[in-house]
Order: sequence, then structure tokens, then C-alpha cells
Amino acid sequence: MKTLILSLLIGLFVTSSVVAQDDLAEGFDTGGELNPDEMSLSKSLERASRGDVNMVICSQGYLLVKKGDHKEARKLFLECARQGWTGTMTWMSYMEQNGLGSAENPQASAQWDRQAAELGDPIGLFNHGLDLLRGYGVEQNEKLGRAYIDKAAEQGVKSAQELQADDYNTEVVTPDADSWKFEKHIY
Repeated sequence: MKTLILSLLIGLFVTSSVVAQDDLAEGFDTGGELNPDEMSLSKSLERASRGDVNMVICSQGYLLVKKGDHKEARKLFLECARQGWTGTMTWMSYMEQNGLGSAENPQASAQWDRQAAELGDPIGLFNHGLDLLRGYGVEQNEKLGRAYIDKAAEQGVKSAQELQADDYNTEVVTPDADSWKFEKHIY
């Protein structure tokens, strides 16, 4: 039975491939009306290069990061950040912290976190608070770091609430694999 189903599926695939090739040979549009380009990454990058961004386009930078295209992700995130999209500031911080598309840069990472925090972004508040607690990319200031963590917790950031509950012990929210980055204070 499984072999029969598999044979039928292969037959359908081969048949549809032949039809698709025949359609191409007759000059049909490969994208077709049902497959418009407006949601593609290339279209989003084209729109961003003109300064035409929105939340959907800005979020596609995540896909670029995940596929390893850090150069294009940076371009998209920078345009979106320029227009005030705080989530892209958080992604720029992540890229700077992890050396994606350039060398690791703790100061630039902390700057992006601070910028998002100043605009009231809950994750920006949390990340900037962590930077201040650790002294990562900025001068260490535990009192101010706790204040930012508290603001993030008030806005519902679960990790900030966990940090508060564990007396601001940053190891609670730091994966073991990343702990080496934060052992010494870098500012």
C-alpha cells in the first residue's frame, strides 16, 4: 500500500513537472498571477532601499540573518532602525554582539540596546539593563541596570521577571554557551 501511494505521488510529480516544462516552453509567466513577487525577500530589499518599509518588511531581516545573508540583513535593519522600528535595533545589537557581518562590537551592541530602550521597547529595556548590569559595551551601573530591568518586567518581559526573582543574577538569563562573553566587563 505504501509503495502504491509513493508511486502515485511520484507519478503526479513527474506529470506536473512535464506540464510545467511545457508551459514554460509556451512562454507562460513562471511566477504567474498566483505567485506574485511582492512578499519575496528581494522585493522587500528593493522597497527598503527606497526607504519604503513596514513591520512585515522589517521582520524579513530575521530570515536574512537565519539564511546567513548578514550584509543584506544589516542593510534592511539599518533602514528600519532609521525609521524607528525598535525590533530591528534589537537585531542589530544581536548581530554586533555575535559578529554577524562584521567583527564583534560590544559598544555598538550596547548602543543599539540603549537606542531601543530610549524608545520604550520592552526587549530594548531588558537588554540595556543587562548591558548595564554586566558592564557589557558600557560602563557598569548596577543601579541603573536594575531600573531598566524593572521597567521591562513591568511591561511583561518574562526574562526580566525571572531576573528580578533571582535578585538580578544575570546567569539566570545567560545560556552557558555565552557566559564567556560576559565574564569580564567590556566598555
